[in-house]
Amino acid sequence: MNNHPENRTEKDSLCNVSYNPVTEARDLAIMDELYKVTRIQPVDMFPHTHHVENVVLLERREVLLLNN
Repeated sequence: MNNHPENRTEKDSLCNVSYNPVTEARDLAIMDELYKVTRIQPVDMFPHTHHVENVVLLERREVLLLNN
């Protein structure tokens, strides 16, 4: 990933998909300053296994403040 300031954009919303709750919690904590979790939906993509995907919608905090 290229973190050069000219290449960074802050989107109004993001969708995060993860099958690993440990890394998902880590990633959401990293994004917490700029993005708020607004929806979470578990999805069973692999029936008959213990794996469940989590789909998380995040919205940029500045946008949320402007819309309220």
